[in-house]
Amino acid sequence: MRYHGRVGDAAALGQMLAQARMTAGLSQREMAKHLGVSQRYIWQMESGEPNTYAIRLFQAMRVAGMALTAEFGDPRQDATS
Repeated sequence: MRYHGRVGDAAALGQMLAQARMTAGLSQREMAKHLGVSQRYIWQMESGEPNTYAIRLFQAMRVAGMALTAEFGDPRQDATS
């Protein structure tokens, strides 16, 4: 099964990331280990904690009339398909 969603800001993107991570059966700690970052960094991304880059990126997308969507599924199932 695939999930789709429109991403209008960093918080929405973080929520989609969290859902995708959980669908993949990974904890924040496991995701952090795969990426070589701290668990706190994963939490910050998933919480959509504002930073200048993300704020300006989503502002620029709105000004340009751009829409961002995200799609995810269980990578364990995708690998067997």
